[in-house]
Amino acid sequence: MTSALPSDALGPLRADPARAAILFDIDGTLAPIVEHAADARVPEPTRQLLAQIARRYGVVACVSGRRASEARAIVSLGTISYLGSHGAELLRAGWTETVVDQEVEKWTERIRDFARESDTAELRRLRVRLEDKGPIVAFHWRGAPNEEAARAAIDAIAAKAEAAGLRTHWGRKVLEVRPPVRIDKGAGISVFLTDTDVDVALYVGDDVTDLDAFHALVQLAEAGRISRAIRVGVRSDEGPSEITDEADVVVDGTAGVTQLLAALAAD
Repeated sequence: MTSALPSDALGPLRADPARAAILFDIDGTLAPIVEHAADARVPEPTRQLLAQIARRYGVVACVSGRRASEARAIVSLGTISYLGSHGAELLRAGWTETVVDQEVEKWTERIRDFARESDTAELRRLRVRLEDKGPIVAFHWRGAPNEEAARAAIDAIAAKAEAAGLRTHWGRKVLEVRPPVRIDKGAGISVFLTDTDVDVALYVGDDVTDLDAFHALVQLAEAGRISRAIRVGVRSDEGPSEITDEADVVVDGTAGVTQLLAALAAD
């Protein structure tokens, strides 16, 4: 891991931009974390830099736990691709419709039924917020009046989901209930890059789910699919230590990501 200026690590990308893939998480990376997930936005200076990068590099995409269409709305840029629901959905640059992994799509109604059953009056009283991510439902307790009580209620939901044969995944003050099939950013990125002429790939992320993306890029490099993987960890107060431990480069918060974007966009 190094906390040196990002430009020091960007040589392989800048040497052949047409064969470089630049991949970003959104929440906590491009967009600051907010109390209500629906309020998240990518700041305009960051968005403008991202647009410059999209014109320069061969593959640019955002990889998010949100639905792909929602991710595009938050970033507000149609010239890059979006992998939503942790890679289970794909919305390529210029597309108007999202493609969902068929194995995952089979579970969408089951997940929605679970969400409806879990959305009790008590959960609403505790101000736990549900987020429909298509094949995934998220339970947020950030900003609840009594976060400890809200977390206890969500622990019970997690136990119920696992007993029903569903999978659970914890993030920053959020529980996701997922289908019992593989859904992670690493798998999504691996499929996304399959038919691309990419030699070097960079991924930027701040949370547990981004570790799967880190691991996927390393595996692609080890398999000879790409020559170099560059993992950028975004340091934050709530972020897992593994992000900075495993990163090749560490930047401080979304401001550090904006500096990284500027370095990528520079002539």
